[in-house]
Amino acid sequence: MSHMNYTIIKDEVLLTNFIEWLPTLEKHETYYISLFARNKYETESNVLKANKALLKRFTTTKENLFDKIKQLEVQFGAYKSNGLAIPQESLAIYINPNPRDLEKATKNSLIKFVDLITRDYSGYNPHQEVLSEIQKACSRKIFFDLDFDDILPESVLPTIKEFINEDCLRVLRTRGGFHLLVELSKIHKDFEKTWYKSITTISGCDMKGDNLIPIPGCIQGNFIPYFL
Repeated sequence: MSHMNYTIIKDEVLLTNFIEWLPTLEKHETYYISLFARNKYETESNVLKANKALLKRFTTTKENLFDKIKQLEVQFGAYKSNGLAIPQESLAIYINPNPRDLEKATKNSLIKFVDLITRDYSGYNPHQEVLSEIQKACSRKIFFDLDFDDILPESVLPTIKEFINEDCLRVLRTRGGFHLLVELSKIHKDFEKTWYKSITTISGCDMKGDNLIPIPGCIQGNFIPYFL
């Protein structure tokens, strides 16, 4: 296995279509991406002691997103946990589909740094602190994400469609269930006040809001996420 590389992109067409679908960024915005290793996707080797390990995170424009993901496909063994090569099967890559606000992140980073430099050094890394602020700084809430775990879309979509107009929904099939992306600007007037309460009470609805989602066409364990 010495000359093999990790695979991140599994279906270039799915990925390219997803990138085209993403909102066009304004000049103060960026996209935020994370590559994780997750032990629940890989049960054989027990390399990962924790539930998940963050291997890489970065920001990018829409135009550079494909190439930036491709650059993660390094030689096998370059990602390690406790000195051991991280298995291919444990990898999963995520993006926040809502653009991040670089101006807001810069201001919040300055506040954070003022706080950090007035104390004794605690082992922080300024680069990582800035990335965390970028992750938190949502620019435009274009999508509201609802994560349904251990449930198939077809079992709850008929119910969901009673609570909201279908043309504002995108369903992202994932390894453990699906993400329901609600495009907020497209919600019909008659559902505006009621959709959230109705959908979030459906069994299996786990995380909700401005979440990271698996990237279509890329790895999520041994699964390739895709839009229905």
